[in-house]
Amino acid sequence: MSNSLKPDVSSQDHSQGSTDAAVTLVEYGDYQCGYCGEAYSLVKDAQEALGAKMRFVFRNFPLAEAHPHATAAAQAAEAAARQGKFWEMHDMLYENQEALSSQDLMSYAHEVGLDPDQFKKDIGSDTISDKVEADFEGGARSGVNGTPSFFVNGQKYEGDWLDGALTDFLRSQL
Repeated sequence: MSNSLKPDVSSQDHSQGSTDAAVTLVEYGDYQCGYCGEAYSLVKDAQEALGAKMRFVFRNFPLAEAHPHATAAAQAAEAAARQGKFWEMHDMLYENQEALSSQDLMSYAHEVGLDPDQFKKDIGSDTISDKVEADFEGGARSGVNGTPSFFVNGQKYEGDWLDGALTDFLRSQL
């Protein structure tokens, strides 16, 4: 197993922050994973603490056997991305992890201002399924075997990420 990121971050990824930020944090996450829910707020804290020095990239890694709604939630985020609202849907999903039914996903699409007909068409499309699968396969090639999994500047981060530890580590990389 490798512990470097494959593929490298590209324009195909969902990212926040400058492409020339000093630190790039990549998370492989699952919208139904409780640990990812904890990591969600910790990543937000890191973004606030590091500001323009950090770029954050999110990739889908739905653990479908453990989390029956994870794949549909990932597809909802990708469908929202088709309408320029990936991060709005990403946040909505993590802030409502306990409610990820099809009906919930449609409600979130409405709340973030998506065209509902386009969302319905996109969420079930092969293009969206292929994007989620490509993220998952890239994670598997990179040594991801659980969520959340983090990579800092292309290398797998194996340290503690709770209670500010991730932010402290990211700061040490500047």
